[in-house]
Amino acid sequence: MSLGDRLLDAIDRRVPEPSAWAFALRIWLAMMLALYTAFWLQLDSASSAAVCVAILAQPKRGQALSKAGYRFLGTVVGGVVAIALIALFGQDRVLLLVGFAVWLGLCVFVAQFLQDTRTYGAMLAGYTVAIIAVAHIDAPQTAFDAAIGRIAAITVGIVAITFINDALASPSTWRTLLPRLAEAHEAARAFARQSLTQGDPGPERAADLIRRIAPMRADAGAIAAELDDGRHRAAGARSAIAALYVLAAASRALAAAMDRLPEPGPLVREARALALRSVSDGQDARPDALAGIGDRLRDIVDKGMRRPGRSLDEIVALQRALDLGEAAAFAEDGLRALADGHRPLRDVALPTHRDFQVALRAALRVVIAFGLTAGFLVLAGLPQSSFALVQVAATCSLSSVTPDPRKFAQGVLIGMPFAALCAGITLFVMLDGNQGFPLLAIAMAPVVILGCLLSLNPPTFTIGFITIVFYPVLMAPENPQSYDPQTFLLNALLVVVAAVILFLTVRLVLPISASQHRAFALEEARRDLAEALAGEGGDAATRTSLNADRLFQFSAWNSGSGAVRRASLHHAFAVARLEAAAARAHAQLRHLRGREALVPPLARAREALAAARPRDLDRAAQDLIAAATAQDRDGRLGLARAVSDLATASRVITRHGRLFRRLSLLDA
Repeated sequence: MSLGDRLLDAIDRRVPEPSAWAFALRIWLAMMLALYTAFWLQLDSASSAAVCVAILAQPKRGQALSKAGYRFLGTVVGGVVAIALIALFGQDRVLLLVGFAVWLGLCVFVAQFLQDTRTYGAMLAGYTVAIIAVAHIDAPQTAFDAAIGRIAAITVGIVAITFINDALASPSTWRTLLPRLAEAHEAARAFARQSLTQGDPGPERAADLIRRIAPMRADAGAIAAELDDGRHRAAGARSAIAALYVLAAASRALAAAMDRLPEPGPLVREARALALRSVSDGQDARPDALAGIGDRLRDIVDKGMRRPGRSLDEIVALQRALDLGEAAAFAEDGLRALADGHRPLRDVALPTHRDFQVALRAALRVVIAFGLTAGFLVLAGLPQSSFALVQVAATCSLSSVTPDPRKFAQGVLIGMPFAALCAGITLFVMLDGNQGFPLLAIAMAPVVILGCLLSLNPPTFTIGFITIVFYPVLMAPENPQSYDPQTFLLNALLVVVAAVILFLTVRLVLPISASQHRAFALEEARRDLAEALAGEGGDAATRTSLNADRLFQFSAWNSGSGAVRRASLHHAFAVARLEAAAARAHAQLRHLRGREALVPPLARAREALAAARPRDLDRAAQDLIAAATAQDRDGRLGLARAVSDLATASRVITRHGRLFRRLSLLDA
């Protein structure tokens, strides 16, 4: 390439795409519409409407709508709690601050166990109390009016961004999710084909596939509010994502079962061929073809269970082939439901993994940071201390629900001074004492657009987000606009101090290293596994998704040498396989308990699972195979699922006995 071509290529890589410019323009227009409406309504906290738009700045319509709903709910809850705290402790500042700190910690703790925008709603309910109660600690009689004004401003911001997104055709979440999910579907089918033709690709390849699938869960949860048939599209996306997890797990399990059969019989060979067809391209990928493959696989499993002499590995191979075929059908149906909005074959949940220790430390970190800051400001007697406390509460709360609080704190440390600098230039250079909304809108445009463009780039997301949120906070647009350099400089200093406090808090107050993350996740997995073996594992249908999310997070925390990472990942997959097998086995045993003839073998199977002894598990599985000949077709298919999971549990325990003894799940 010539020098000119290389220069053009470099410019092309760095210049944002038209969709990014369109997003920035929509946010600027929505922010100006919210500000103008707030001025027209003469709201006391007009800047809150602009800040609301900045916080709801999402490139896709469904994401913005979902976040807006929980923002409104969180604001209302926070407003009610703020008024209650003011009513109880309005005459005692210390008790008011202590009560708020406890409430903030509780909200942060609860937010850790919620998903997607619900996390933001819970966290917002916490620091909204600071905006209303703590900010008016010197004038508690104005707290009620402040709460009403904030709720009104938030409503204006939500309506403004919704109107602009609809008027300017903001991209739909389902349209952007569809090609990504289709690509993941093809990657999962390729993974399954490789497993069936070349053997198990291994835990690292499986983890790579999970890392590709897991991030789409958030978009799937934001689709429901976009269209009239959005709930069907969202259910289809969730069903497809869950099916892709099963495709990966079932294909590896089938490959392992085939390896244990040196000379597979004709039924096993046919089942493997049908499973391979279900993940192939062409005519076999049609819904009717997949349904036919599923029916034939069920016939094969039924035929295999009618012969008591079948080995456990043969039953496992037949059942895993059926699992793979059913997952392929669910994945294809879910993908079509996302595309055309029809009611999918099922509606499943996609739970996420959360560690109690991580949630507790996040809550305590926020409480300690706020408490120490409040104590310092009270002793120092600094003016506008309430403003600083609000910023500390907001930034610490926001950091607590991010995947990596340290990176967020670094971005805040850069973004806060940048936002303050931009606000100062806008107020005292560009506006320079002038009044008039058109001039204000034009002056704010460059910073808002730049912040939006920065927020679309993952490495600079936090800097852009902090810029567009705290830029209007520091400008504090009013009608008429005030120009007080002393107040502005003090506020700018206080937000930078809040950023420094957050940076130090994340690193010094109850920090969590990658090894601690792994240890906490392993402890949670050990507890869930113990419950699953005892028959208390909850809904078996959601275990695969929960384990996949846990593996997704675990792989992000996995560190050390290559051999150490592979060993850790290998053990994590072993725990997940055993937990899923135990939960599914108990669920199937509960489903069959109404059959009187099966009561004794079912009881022995439950006891074998609770004891986690491979020999007892194999014996219980053989007893169920022997009892299958006297059952009808549905009973035999149910027994096949139970037998395959009992055998899987036995194989995993046998292979990883040292690991499970270390986890105190097996006798020494």
